[in-house]
Amino acid sequence: MNKVYPDAKSALDGVVKDGMMVMSGGFGLCGIAETLSDALRETGVKNLTVVSNNAGVDGIGLSRLLETRQIKKMISSYVGENKLFAQQYLAGELELEFNPQGTLAERIRAGGAGIPGFYTKTGVGTLIAEGKEVKEFNGEKYIMETGLVADLAIVHAWKGDTAGNLVYRKTARNFNPMMATAAKVTIAEVEHLVPAGEIDPDHIHTPGIFVQRIIAVDPALKRIEQRTTRKRA
Repeated sequence: MNKVYPDAKSALDGVVKDGMMVMSGGFGLCGIAETLSDALRETGVKNLTVVSNNAGVDGIGLSRLLETRQIKKMISSYVGENKLFAQQYLAGELELEFNPQGTLAERIRAGGAGIPGFYTKTGVGTLIAEGKEVKEFNGEKYIMETGLVADLAIVHAWKGDTAGNLVYRKTARNFNPMMATAAKVTIAEVEHLVPAGEIDPDHIHTPGIFVQRIIAVDPALKRIEQRTTRKRA
């Protein structure tokens, strides 16, 4: 089957629907599927539940979907860099499910591995534990968390081949590999698209079996979330 699509709009065709759950890879602005999230905005799809470590910064990535009120709920671990996110949440316009960062990563990994739930000590005795089952193991209390499986995952990779095998670069790996396994449909945007067989199998982070569609994007676009400089002599 041909997994390569000419652009983000065509890659999303027939996949999106109102009320769906979307996993969006990245951490801040590192490794986000910006081209695909912008195309998702253009579809006009609404009432989305988005699973992402955070919503980036104002005006970029998922924040552009917040601008158009297309996101109904976020499942995240950190949202401190996005003023629009905070405004909508405090105004009661956006639902938010907070997860400790490690718990969020494990919920996604568990979903991809077919594990419906697991126990963790993280969050015991805090607001995180409210409404969740608590069980004792070896004298210690644990709360049960559920695995997450999305309708769609959008991920960003440094290199990919036409069979869908992906390689992430350094910290842009973050949430992308887990999310690629935990959705019914995974669409990858890659900076360097190469023929099948060109990537050393030992270097592959996400096997092509998890990726249904792939597009090539401009490798030159590298945004910086926080720029810190010092005065020069």
